[in-house]
Amino acid sequence: MGVEAGAQAARARALAVLRIRSRALAVALLPAAVAVILLAGAAGDRLEGPVWDTARWVLTPFAVLVLLAAAGIALVVARARPAMSPTVPVTEEAAPDLYRMVRDLADRLDVPAPSAIALTPDCDSWLEDRTHPAHGPPPAEEHHDIAGAGRQAHRRHPVPPVLVIGSPFLWWMRVGELRAVLAPVIAGTGPSAHPDIAAARRFVRGLDAAVAVASAPRREPVSRAVLAGVGWVARLLLRGCRVHAAEMERGVAAAAAERAQAVDYGLRIVAQEQVGLAYAGWDRLLTRVALPAWRMGRWPSRLDAGVVAALTELSRRDRLAEGFASRLGERPACDLLEEPGTVDEAASLLAARLFHGGPAGSGPDWSPVDWSEYPDEVVDRKWRLDAARLHRVLDTMGVRPASGPTAPATGAPTLSRVLDHLADPGTARTAETAPVGTPAGGPAVSGPDTAPARTPGAPDPLDDEDLSGTTAPSATLAARLSAELAREEATPSPATPSPASPQSPASPSSASDAAALWDDRALPLFPLQPPRTARELLADHLTAMVCCAAMDTAGATPGLDWLDGPTLLIDGERTADLAPKVLTLIEDGDATPLRVWLSQLGIRPEKPVRLG
Repeated sequence: MGVEAGAQAARARALAVLRIRSRALAVALLPAAVAVILLAGAAGDRLEGPVWDTARWVLTPFAVLVLLAAAGIALVVARARPAMSPTVPVTEEAAPDLYRMVRDLADRLDVPAPSAIALTPDCDSWLEDRTHPAHGPPPAEEHHDIAGAGRQAHRRHPVPPVLVIGSPFLWWMRVGELRAVLAPVIAGTGPSAHPDIAAARRFVRGLDAAVAVASAPRREPVSRAVLAGVGWVARLLLRGCRVHAAEMERGVAAAAAERAQAVDYGLRIVAQEQVGLAYAGWDRLLTRVALPAWRMGRWPSRLDAGVVAALTELSRRDRLAEGFASRLGERPACDLLEEPGTVDEAASLLAARLFHGGPAGSGPDWSPVDWSEYPDEVVDRKWRLDAARLHRVLDTMGVRPASGPTAPATGAPTLSRVLDHLADPGTARTAETAPVGTPAGGPAVSGPDTAPARTPGAPDPLDDEDLSGTTAPSATLAARLSAELAREEATPSPATPSPASPQSPASPSSASDAAALWDDRALPLFPLQPPRTARELLADHLTAMVCCAAMDTAGATPGLDWLDGPTLLIDGERTADLAPKVLTLIEDGDATPLRVWLSQLGIRPEKPVRLG
């Protein structure tokens, strides 16, 4: 380890963590040491008498129990599998240039090179220790020139950690920028190789894994009681070394940053700007573009390539990002991979699992979709399914089809039916003044001018805080849509894949998933957004109905906006002024702005639309 101040501080904190481990061991051995002294005194005819005999009879079994408990706790800590980040492994055969760049960086920094490289569908990079036996032996045949060749070398020398790289960095950054960003990360292998720091990290990771084992749900009362004691001891030790472990990691990071200052320092300042930009583009792509497809049972297979398209679009719209597009003429970091498309597909599938909870492999209900197919396979299908759900809820509410000389005689679904229901003042007046389930001046029937019957004791949609500020028809329809969607999500369907489906990672038919090294029982691990509110659901469904009417009556087409997701294209131009008019109808019951907008674009709300 170098002479950096951060490295010395990290070693001092590591020694403090190891002292806590030694104290815990001393506490476990203390009763046994006292028992040995008492037994030795009795053998030498020195400690005799009833008091000493009683002490021996009491303390000896107690010491044995303490030793057994300590051995059990140590066994759990040693054998518990530490948490490992879900990643896509990249072998040296799949990325020889990337491995060569990493080795060159390690040589320039005078630190051990990482033992392997993996990708994560996130905008971050770090080093991860995977030397625990549960993580499997290091692939020495693939990285013998980095981590040492053969099993004997692995025993003599500590194995360096694995370098985890954010996959969006490879596609958006240029080779020089990626090297500058990875320099301080790779420099962390130097402090990590120090025996004291490595031992302290193993101890903390073992305690954390033991807490996870003790927290796992179990039915057997005996094992539950035993593991509860193990968890209590592990948490006590973790609290004792928490501050020292945190300061140790800060010292390691400071030492790595200090050592990497001499490597591409000027370029690193520019590259850090690209890190923030890539993070913003990745977040926007996942929440606005990928999430609608995941909800439809489709997963975009080129998410990393989509980041480049999204950020290029941002550079076209935002004057502050004009200079970023000129970088695209330089060599991208993804050229360091032999097959970028295959790696991108694997990272995209992993992103779908982590952020949405989809199955581990493709199937009839969970299939990849290319960006060129996204408008037809995702956008069009999503809008028509939402429109069909909207009319299905209106049917259950007893809302009659639109009336008038231009209304279809067949009762086919139309946009006018929705607009008339939400903008009808009679509906709002009845919902506010009439008794529950009874229209003013008439028997208890459901129709376009009445509020639907509500079960006595059920919550009133108007009492929902999210629906405050909306009209009574909007609140009722939003509540019904929310309940209908909840029922659909509770019932497995082709459009809503779940981890328990036949293609899920829990299926015994998948041998690779059975050997997964990370816990995938609580997918998604990182949900992108909270569940949509009832108001948002109504706005989405009403927008979908408008888009369906535009496609069927005005020749509009579904499109993909890299920054905003599904969009409606009219004459090849995206429409960006629909949302305010939809909100006006929901909140004020005023359909005039929306009807004027429809008339200007030639959309016929009275014409029937095709539903999904």
